[in-house]
Amino acid sequence: MPHTPPAHARDARTPLPAEAPALARRIELLRTTAEADPRVEGVLLYGSWTLGEADAHSDLDACLYVREEDVDAFDGRAFVERLAPLKLAYTNMYGILAVVFDDLMRGEFHVEPTGPGIAEIATWRGQVHFPRPEAAVLLDRTGDLTAAARELAAFRPPEPVATAQQLTDELANWTLMLAHVQARGEHARAHNLLHAVIAPLQLKLCRLLRGSTTHWLTLSRALEADLPSADVERYATTTGPLTPEALRTAAANSWGWSRELAAGAADRWGTRLPLGLHEEIAEALSPAE
Repeated sequence: MPHTPPAHARDARTPLPAEAPALARRIELLRTTAEADPRVEGVLLYGSWTLGEADAHSDLDACLYVREEDVDAFDGRAFVERLAPLKLAYTNMYGILAVVFDDLMRGEFHVEPTGPGIAEIATWRGQVHFPRPEAAVLLDRTGDLTAAARELAAFRPPEPVATAQQLTDELANWTLMLAHVQARGEHARAHNLLHAVIAPLQLKLCRLLRGSTTHWLTLSRALEADLPSADVERYATTTGPLTPEALRTAAANSWGWSRELAAGAADRWGTRLPLGLHEEIAEALSPAE
């Protein structure tokens, strides 16, 4: 028997936020479109909507759970086009259907076979959580999707000791690589390492120390609101233009912040600090003239 709630129950549980009326209307259209398509057995939202953070700039992110006998022939683009005209639709680097609607709203749609797809939700624990599972589940014809979402209702932050140790070691390893490629004169590569690899690791360790891990999957999201201004300012000192002098300054600032974060983790959780290696990395980043 279908587990789609009646309209009055849906309206009561998911008020349309004033900050995202266009997204709210499109989500409601997604609900009715999926309900009318017997191939679709479940729809699960994720992202800012499920965290209550949606605004006029938010995307529409959803998992579509399709009957296993229909999933291979299911045309995700044709389904999504029922919501609004598309300016762009393609399979992105992660194998997800990415779209741009005619009003420039972005969307991501995972198309999954119902059984294996819903079973995979259990592996999201510690990475994703649904504070209001009923707001995330738009359609559930069997009840299995709602049950799986409810298992992620409680927020479970990363286990601090092992995570802090991993991040401490990662920061040392990647910063040493930064020192090597910088010394080689590969400034663009060093610049990319600093911003694309090292900075996310720093933000993870900083968030872990500050007890602010809600945005663990999107580390820079709401950074200014989530972290003390002093941390945001330290983060800013690790960035800079692609010039040798600016890069050396940013790299030195970055490693200084990494060492402070690692020391904070060691004080709190007893993680190991390879102090000798840390000193050698600092020297490698600032070679003698």
